[in-house]
Amino acid sequence: MITLRTLGPVEIRVDDSDPPRELLWRKNLALLLYLARSPGHRRSREHLVGLLWGDKPDSAARHSLNEALRVLRRSGDECRLDSIGDQVVLDDGTISLDVDELERRVAEQRWSDAVELVRGSWMEGFAVPDSSSFEDWLSAERLHWNGVATSAMQARGSTLLGRGDEAGAQDMARRALALDPFSDSAIRLLMEAAALRGERASALSTYEEFTRRLESELGIEPEPDTAALAGRVQQERTWKLPEEIPPEDVWARRVPLVGREREMETMVSAVRSSMTERRPAVIVCRGESGSGKTRLAEEVIARARLVGAAVASFRAVESDGSTDWSALLGLAAGGLLATEGAAVATPEALATLLAQTGWQDPALRDHAAGATPRPLPKAFTELALAAAELRPLVLWIDNAEHLDSATARALSGMLRDLAGEPCTLLLTLQGYPPQPQLDELRSRIGRDLAGAALKLEPLGSEGIEELTRTMIPDLDPSGVERLARRISLDSAGLPLFAVDLLNGVRLGLEIEQQPTWPQPFQTMDQTYPGDLPDTITAAIRIGFRRLSEPAQRALSAASVLGERFEGGQLASATGLDEAAVTSALDELEWNRWVSADAFGYSFVARIVRDVIARDMLTPGQRLRIQEAAQS
Repeated sequence: MITLRTLGPVEIRVDDSDPPRELLWRKNLALLLYLARSPGHRRSREHLVGLLWGDKPDSAARHSLNEALRVLRRSGDECRLDSIGDQVVLDDGTISLDVDELERRVAEQRWSDAVELVRGSWMEGFAVPDSSSFEDWLSAERLHWNGVATSAMQARGSTLLGRGDEAGAQDMARRALALDPFSDSAIRLLMEAAALRGERASALSTYEEFTRRLESELGIEPEPDTAALAGRVQQERTWKLPEEIPPEDVWARRVPLVGREREMETMVSAVRSSMTERRPAVIVCRGESGSGKTRLAEEVIARARLVGAAVASFRAVESDGSTDWSALLGLAAGGLLATEGAAVATPEALATLLAQTGWQDPALRDHAAGATPRPLPKAFTELALAAAELRPLVLWIDNAEHLDSATARALSGMLRDLAGEPCTLLLTLQGYPPQPQLDELRSRIGRDLAGAALKLEPLGSEGIEELTRTMIPDLDPSGVERLARRISLDSAGLPLFAVDLLNGVRLGLEIEQQPTWPQPFQTMDQTYPGDLPDTITAAIRIGFRRLSEPAQRALSAASVLGERFEGGQLASATGLDEAAVTSALDELEWNRWVSADAFGYSFVARIVRDVIARDMLTPGQRLRIQEAAQS
């Protein structure tokens, strides 16, 4: 068997051994390759002579063909060449080509296996300069197989992006661009991956460089989809982070998503299906505090936004449960009134929502002037319908266990009225307090509602080990295994605490032996700082001290201001000016201490708020903060 690898620099093996030197001569190898790629592995002698020896007299050319065929026949016992009349036939089973295997893997959508075969451009560096007909064929084949390889890399990159592996997606995009530097789809993949990693400037510079390359070398512009993506990236939020903080500290809490690849893929797929099939979908993601459900939802939302979806979000707190329609008003103010659909919504719907949210938009207020308000749930549904008709819509309610009962009852009706529109309702929640209305909604998924229901379990040993390798890359394998065992023990597999502990280790924290937390059968009870192992509270305290001084002041004040707080309250409580508060909140939000919605900020994890209030402030300081905030 002759094995020929063509996806990169050519490699050839004969019966698993080095080939005869004669077989490596350019025209002999060219003849073998051409026969292997010909229909039925056969060609006429006249055709082969004209292809490879067209510059020679007929007798000399036929002699050269016979000599080349002799070399092929002598190259191995399995190399069988038959002459049938004027036809030269390469028997089946004589040669194994990597492109044939690539074709099979691509047809089966085995993208990871397919890209493993690609080592570079097809027949990289190979040429037969004195055979122009063969060179033309070689160029066409190279274009074809590079295209197949590029498509496989892009598909693999999209899969990795959907699973939260932005670095892997960037690698796939760069490999695809090495084969086709003018590929719009590969550039879009590279831009999306950079934007999702928070590298907005890099994504935009990539687009600008690509635009210049197309214009200077081909005289064309990027595809409309590429330009549209650049526009969406341009609109992404920018962060005012303190320059004096070392980059490794600023990024420490935004580690790559680990151990949630399957859940990410499921959620992203549900959103995409809603968009492409134009039907509503529901995603319900449950998990303990600290299990990573909010981070997971943020990643899904970011991907939806980059592919053109409109997004509205609301983070509920416990007090929202006693206020009817608080979540609907939060979603309206949290992005829905900012969509293009608001401009074409019914005046009655706008009149209702503008009055109850206080949303300030002169054009919308003019549109709604004089209209009679509708009942709030009907007004909200009309606005959502107008938004979804123009762009796919994603509505996200975080901490949905605190959802007010009126909104919870209205969600099913809203989804029914949105039938035929690409709208995804994403709910992230803990299992308590119970929400019977949401249980009923979740039970419909897979029956009369599209979507997915997931429960985030604690990270297993493999996930904790991967997280350890990611955050402390210099550890040797045995060190990773030992540290991961300990982190798993103290964090109970919850990513929030695992990240805090690993941050502490990275910054030099000595971990002492502590009992397992939470204790068996006490998962819901052991949620207060007094029940936490000292390792976790110490890690939170160390992370706190690595923040800038304004961020520490803001976080300390926030811990005693209640479930939800605003920038103005922090300014009063801390004495910081508006610019300093804004920068501090950006730092805290970027590092995942707090999360923002239309009505203000709240802690990502209540436990962290309690640790800060208990350990970082004296009773007198807490009292003074409360007095200052009220003044």
